[in-house]
Amino acid sequence: MGGASDDWWVLLFYPVVFWVPLGPFVMAALGVWNAREPGLWPRLWSVLLPLEPVVTLGVVACRPGKEPGDYLMYVGGYVLGITVLPWLLGWGITRAVRAVRARRGPDAGPGAA
Repeated sequence: MGGASDDWWVLLFYPVVFWVPLGPFVMAALGVWNAREPGLWPRLWSVLLPLEPVVTLGVVACRPGKEPGDYLMYVGGYVLGITVLPWLLGWGITRAVRAVRARRGPDAGPGAA
């Protein structure tokens, strides 16, 4: 129709392409948000936001006939390396900084020695 391609499903791969360079930063920010304001919305966004790019590439990377190493590369690199590890780092660093600040007490301001 009008010379348009019928391969509309390729639009599902645009988030996958953007998730590789930007995903770790997004997930780290979501980890910080979860550490600062625990609740339903941060947790929900931490699951729903990466769901489309991770599942889309998972369907392609883990289709039948692939080698077992392909599954490990997908889970290790894409799921753990790009999605889970940055979230854990953002969450853990934020929690550690808040614990250190809480131990100092309210009287130790930014200029106190």
